[in-house]
Amino acid sequence: MKTIWWLVLILAVGVIGSVLYYAAQRKPPRFTPPPVVEPKAPAPPAEPEIRYPIQEEAPAKPLPPLNESDPAVKEALGGLWSDKALEQFFHLNEFIRRVVATIDNLPRQKVALRLMPVKPAAGKFRVTGKGEGLTLNPDNAARYTPYVQLAEAVDSGKLVALYVRFYPLFQQAYQDLGYPKGYFNDRLVEVIDHLLAAPEVPAAVKLVQPKVFYQFADPDFESRSAGQKILMRIGNDNAARIKAKLREIRSELTRRGPKP
Repeated sequence: MKTIWWLVLILAVGVIGSVLYYAAQRKPPRFTPPPVVEPKAPAPPAEPEIRYPIQEEAPAKPLPPLNESDPAVKEALGGLWSDKALEQFFHLNEFIRRVVATIDNLPRQKVALRLMPVKPAAGKFRVTGKGEGLTLNPDNAARYTPYVQLAEAVDSGKLVALYVRFYPLFQQAYQDLGYPKGYFNDRLVEVIDHLLAAPEVPAAVKLVQPKVFYQFADPDFESRSAGQKILMRIGNDNAARIKAKLREIRSELTRRGPKP
């Protein structure tokens, strides 16, 4: 009996020893690190889509550099308005830069008067009443009538043709403002649409004067952009005539381009 148990014990020890021996002889599995996946480089930002491309044509003579363009621009504007009108209504120094900066700012809350291409209207801003009865004097609209007549007198097709001729300089001035990939004509059409959305106001619209400057008493009117407020202050009749001219110009600007 003892012999049997010794045989069992020897057999067990032999089996365990064999297992340990072969286990010791086996090489440990090689650790294979996971493959390194290089992060994908971010896709380059898409170029802004041009909605209203200008059909540029080769000029009869090369355009001057932007910073030297005032004489050529003045000569071209002389084909649209008289020299007297140009002197009376416009700032002709750095004219293209003034136009671009003003158009870009019209949908914002403020426009820098020192950068505007047109001179301010003569006379003082006229109001009626005091305190809670303070209103915009309807006669104030007469101050802006000469500007409305100036706009109506110009041929929209010729005006846009002049703009197209000098468009590379307008585009350069726009990029110099901080829009290296922007397209100025898109911005111009956008601003025209914004101005066309200016609301009509009551003839004797209420005003307040919290400090030096007058403001609209209606919060909705006062929250409007600088460009829309200009149209709201010049009187509804004047604003309607300016909007009609803006629609003509917009049509000329977009008639050769694709639909947005």
